[in-house]
Amino acid sequence: MTESSAPPMNHTENIPPQQHASVESTSLDTSKHTELVNHAWSVADLLRGDYKQSDYGKVILPFTLLRRLECVLEPTRDKVQAQLERFKNNPGIDPSGFLKRASGQSFYNTSDYTLKKIADDPAHAATHLNQYVAGFSENAREVLEKYEFAQQIKRLDGANLLYKVIGKFADLDLHPEVVPNHQMGYLFEDLIRKFSELSNETAGEHFTPREVIRLMVNLLIAPDKAALNLPGPIRTILDPACGTGGMLSAAEEYIKSYNKDANVEVFGQELNPESWAICRSDLMIKGQDPDHIAFGNSFSDDGHKNEKFDYLLANPPFGVEWKKVKEEVEYEHNALGDSGRFGAGLPRINDGSFLFLQHMISKMKPVQPDGSGGSRIAIVFNGSPLFTGAAESGESKIRQWILENDLLEAIVALPDQLFYNTGISTYFWILTNHKDKAHKGRVILLDARDYWVKMRKSLGDKRKEISNDQIADITRLYGEALSVAADPDHPLHGKVKVFQNEAFGYHRITVERPLKLRFELTEETLAALEASKPVQKLAEKDQLVKALRPLLGTTWSTKNEMLDALISAVAETGLLWPSSTPFAKAVRDTIGVRDPEGEVQKLRGGAIEPDPELRDYENVPWVENVEEYLKREVLPHVPDAWIDHDKTKDGYEIPFTRHFYVYKPPRPLTEIDAELKTLESEIQELLAEVAS
Repeated sequence: MTESSAPPMNHTENIPPQQHASVESTSLDTSKHTELVNHAWSVADLLRGDYKQSDYGKVILPFTLLRRLECVLEPTRDKVQAQLERFKNNPGIDPSGFLKRASGQSFYNTSDYTLKKIADDPAHAATHLNQYVAGFSENAREVLEKYEFAQQIKRLDGANLLYKVIGKFADLDLHPEVVPNHQMGYLFEDLIRKFSELSNETAGEHFTPREVIRLMVNLLIAPDKAALNLPGPIRTILDPACGTGGMLSAAEEYIKSYNKDANVEVFGQELNPESWAICRSDLMIKGQDPDHIAFGNSFSDDGHKNEKFDYLLANPPFGVEWKKVKEEVEYEHNALGDSGRFGAGLPRINDGSFLFLQHMISKMKPVQPDGSGGSRIAIVFNGSPLFTGAAESGESKIRQWILENDLLEAIVALPDQLFYNTGISTYFWILTNHKDKAHKGRVILLDARDYWVKMRKSLGDKRKEISNDQIADITRLYGEALSVAADPDHPLHGKVKVFQNEAFGYHRITVERPLKLRFELTEETLAALEASKPVQKLAEKDQLVKALRPLLGTTWSTKNEMLDALISAVAETGLLWPSSTPFAKAVRDTIGVRDPEGEVQKLRGGAIEPDPELRDYENVPWVENVEEYLKREVLPHVPDAWIDHDKTKDGYEIPFTRHFYVYKPPRPLTEIDAELKTLESEIQELLAEVAS
């Protein structure tokens, strides 16, 4: 299959103009991109031998960033120097604000060095480069420090490579008019992917495929198109696992495609220092506040505490454990409850996906009495959060909390093999606390697994991509989901299903069946009785076993008959029959043999004793009476079954694939038989050739 078999749609409505290009003809200049990557990558030839391949990125990435910052600041260097002169005689005044305005950016550099000038003086390259870096404003220096740039300068200088590397980057033209911001982002991401592969890291931990981001942003923001078209809208966006900032950039571009006068502020947090540095530098280059990108773990060190946002989106790492922050997360869950971020529940320690989602939900803007406010969330998950965790588990409670608060708008199934680090199926979860009337109390399931085209060349596990036409198709289908689901004649009716929130709740019932036993004394059952703990504790255990041996081969249909016979046999030898409850149970359990026609065993008080080996569990939808379910689904097959209501648990799961399952009948036996005969003939021919 090379592309979706879904019927084509008129996808021009509701999609910004730049989204219509095909995958092959995006705004990225591919030839220029290849030239830039190759130029930066050529530095690896200098490093070979003195650096391990896995360490190349420690040099190439910060130097690429440094050169970009230099190119951005070049037009205003003289203005910054002139402004600096004004403050030389006023040491009590902090000039940073004035210097930023002079540079025209949110950062500046007060040094008169350039990479070209430093490269021309090899003997003092390290000293001058350190002075050059020290001339940057604190927010820019902090980015370079995350690369441990000072250590790399020392290491390169010791290997007599520093001036050569500086010379390579001094010749790299990264001026914004030559390399626009979006192309610079692609360059960074491509370099990161290369270095991740060399060091056996996971490229997908650092960035998300661009077409996946575009689709995600479409589904997140498109429903707000009317509001975005109002004069001067202000929107804030958060990605708590922002990587290099690709999602934030795409969301900003999307909003501005609707309204170029929109004021968009992006915020993020990232744990990987290199990705954080790139994202932060990207904001500096674009004139945004780099302090909006926090460094650290979003769970234990929330960089945006008490802040709320209009849009939140993330592609957190799949199945990553949260053991390192277990103490902080559990404290917040137990001490703050619903007042904290994790009041709904805690997932298993080896998958923090639902922690990210709860963290994002805590940062949604509340809906105001006049109907304003509210937020929308989009997050990428694998299949695990849909169903992992039994009833009343942490995951189930989190799903229950999300659904009972009517936050889940939709789940969209994506094609497999879309991501660089995994070929598994993935899903978008779309949430909002401001549903319109038509969506209230309902959840959309949209199956977009067939919307893909095959890549010309695989990248890691990524073998498929979603074309821009398909992005538009999915976006339109998402917007029309309710009407498509309600129209059985619609050509895409099978791609969309709509459910009430309650449809995902279930009762986990315990179905019991009676323990039925017959009783027989054989060598095996007598040996089992002798080995039991209550018998082993008896002082006369040997005499007891000996007294029972004459009964070997005897069978009894009831427990009382068995006990009468055993007690009589023991009494005849002059021994007393032990009266302890554990001993009585050991006799019953070892001499009793399960038999569908055997005697039904009863507990003290007369209740029927359940057989744990026949115990079964059923998930019954909330909307159905469990006793009616038992009568219809269970009793026709096992008439003596019953429900132990004391063990009933409530849970929530979203069985996406089950709802879209289409039965495919097996091939006819004649066809399979013919194929086997053909294969058999081919094997015989091959064996004949080998033997000849």
